[in-house]
Amino acid sequence: MHLKYESTLREPLVDGEKNYHQVTEDIISPIEGKPGKLWYVGFFISVALLLWGVFSVTWEVYYGTGVWNLNKTIGWGWDITNFVWWVGIGHAGTLISAILLLFRQGWRTGVNRAAEAMTIFAVMCAGQFPIFHMGRVWMAFFVLPYPNTRGPLWVNFNSPLLWDVFAISTYFTVSLLFWYSGLLPDFATVRDRAKTKLRKLLYGVASFGWTGSAKHWQRHEALSLVLAGLSTPLVLSVHTIVSFDFATSVIPGWHTTIFPPYFVAGAIFSGFAMVQTLLIIVRKVLSLEDYITMGHMEAMNKVIVLTGSVVGCAYLTELFMAWYAAVPYEFATFYKYRAAGPLGWSYWIMMTCNVITPQVFWFRKMRRNIVVTFVMSIIVNIGMWFERFVIICTSLYRDYLPSSWSYYRPSWPEVGFYMGTFGLFFTCFFLFAKYFPVIAVAEIKFVLKTTGESFKRDNMEKLEPLSDEQFAHDHAHHHDDHGHAGHAVAHAAHN
Repeated sequence: MHLKYESTLREPLVDGEKNYHQVTEDIISPIEGKPGKLWYVGFFISVALLLWGVFSVTWEVYYGTGVWNLNKTIGWGWDITNFVWWVGIGHAGTLISAILLLFRQGWRTGVNRAAEAMTIFAVMCAGQFPIFHMGRVWMAFFVLPYPNTRGPLWVNFNSPLLWDVFAISTYFTVSLLFWYSGLLPDFATVRDRAKTKLRKLLYGVASFGWTGSAKHWQRHEALSLVLAGLSTPLVLSVHTIVSFDFATSVIPGWHTTIFPPYFVAGAIFSGFAMVQTLLIIVRKVLSLEDYITMGHMEAMNKVIVLTGSVVGCAYLTELFMAWYAAVPYEFATFYKYRAAGPLGWSYWIMMTCNVITPQVFWFRKMRRNIVVTFVMSIIVNIGMWFERFVIICTSLYRDYLPSSWSYYRPSWPEVGFYMGTFGLFFTCFFLFAKYFPVIAVAEIKFVLKTTGESFKRDNMEKLEPLSDEQFAHDHAHHHDDHGHAGHAVAHAAHN
């Protein structure tokens, strides 16, 4: 009998008759086979998009940022919108792996590996935008504060744009370490099953000589906890700092104190939606429905409805404060030019996608419906993209001088750059799904005996009807039979 008991009322996290070997087979065999037709189609589309992106960026670097439709009024357009959007998408991964690890949530095991990979790829995409926004991109190293012979010329430490550089580079580093340290045991599994010399060598190097000894596991657990502790404040701080890019300025529509919590909620909202989008496809293509169950989907939909409501609350607070503050400029920004005016349509797309549609997830039937979940996950990310667009463009396109009022629509290099980051993201994701275990094998095995369907059925159904006294009495005897507790633990482990 396993040491931790879980009620049969709780949904199993692993469906079907699974033993340890079966888990390994299901998750690792897709890596060992040849990829299917669909994989090649998807991969080539991604690479094509990536090449279009490279072309657009090259065009922009060669001719200057003038090829983007930015003007004297709207100095930040699609690129910063996309930057914030991508950073937001990267947030679910660390939330799932760090915060849910610290809260001991069992359902994170099925989704954490893919979500962490997604975080890393999304941050890679996000980082491109501010760099190429500089125009003279060969000067990019000026953002790093290091002793130099330029006078010495230092960065402006008061600027939130510099805080961004620190936040995002730290976030990327910690996420990468977290993701990779989790991969070590699984790489070792792949290495031990490898048939060819080359595979054995490559996965052997990647697994850093992991042998699965108790010492290795002990260090692995300790490292996971430390990294989880480090990344928990990062989840909250990275998007807070991104929101400071706007909130520390004095432009009506930007300088609001509600920005940090509202950006963080929005980031988790869009991040979970992206995890849903990818995992629904992955579980179908790699037939992993037993590991990414409807229970996982439902748990994520609950997070989506919560964060969506928080974001909705923030939108209403902004509208209320714009009226209550009685500042004519603030009022005009929100009521005349954001909710109405030439760009008003974007505000209503945002409101519909982010606040109204996620409310369907209050119904259990909807939370557990694959089609609804998939469509909703895409709607949410469209809505979150428009949220960033609304915040940036509708605050800028009308100002105190009517002569500088303008309208904004992107040029083809801007659209190309955005599509190119999609190409980068999906190229990385396809390669990840082919060469790496998409689900953390070791972690699934860790919860298998507690929450696997067959284990629950065989072990728990006998225990459920017992009264507390009877249960305690039986188990006291069980321990006495073995002399002392050490034997009981050994016995439990053996069984």
